[in-house]
Amino acid sequence: MRHLPRLLALSALALLLGLVPAAADTLARIEAAGTLRVGLTGDYKPFSWEAPQGHFEGLDVDMARALADSLGLRLEIVPTSWPGLMDDLAAEKFDIGMGGISVTEERRTTAFFSTPLLTDGKTPIARCEDAARFQTLDQIDREGVTLIVNPGGTNEKFTRANIKTAAIILHKDNATIFEEIAEGRADLMITDAIETRIMAKEHPALCAIHPDEPFDRSEKAYLLPQDEAWKARVDEWLAAMEASGEKATIFGKWVE
Repeated sequence: MRHLPRLLALSALALLLGLVPAAADTLARIEAAGTLRVGLTGDYKPFSWEAPQGHFEGLDVDMARALADSLGLRLEIVPTSWPGLMDDLAAEKFDIGMGGISVTEERRTTAFFSTPLLTDGKTPIARCEDAARFQTLDQIDREGVTLIVNPGGTNEKFTRANIKTAAIILHKDNATIFEEIAEGRADLMITDAIETRIMAKEHPALCAIHPDEPFDRSEKAYLLPQDEAWKARVDEWLAAMEASGEKATIFGKWVE
């Protein structure tokens, strides 16, 4: 908090000099509103999901609350979706996107990212009886194999880039997609290794396939508007969370 007035002053000076557009002055705007708006899809454990009671839970709900507290602001969760994520950011529906967002070059063209939170990668999850069949992309991409994927995010992008022969089913509700595999309506899904571990624990019939050796590697970070001052403040907060051990405590609560 001790740096916030200085950062706000720098943002105001940049606006005065015409160095950044007024719409990019995120720090000043959220300070004036008294509310931090955090975009979450609510369908991706352990980062965020919507509980039966209607409220959001998860690792990034706790992180969002910690960020709001550090700024002295109220927290408002703004539901978003993977297909609509970038459009919602561009429309200024939220100030920061959380919830397990992968850093991609495409997203970098219109947004900033925070300091990375973790590195992960895409790997399969299937019924345990079929795990040996789906170790490689060549084994997966065959006639008679059906993959299921949630639309609009990096899971779909990876699947379509690598799967040309096997059938692909789009399933809009990522919260129920693993039941489709367990009940035999699809053979497998390729998603982030961290999610395969969580889902394999929730669905005993499913097994995460080589989650320690995923097909690729990518970083996860928080999605931000193209505002240098706001990115600097978020990165400063993340560094403080790391140094204090609070980030490790929150991660440890949700990721075993």
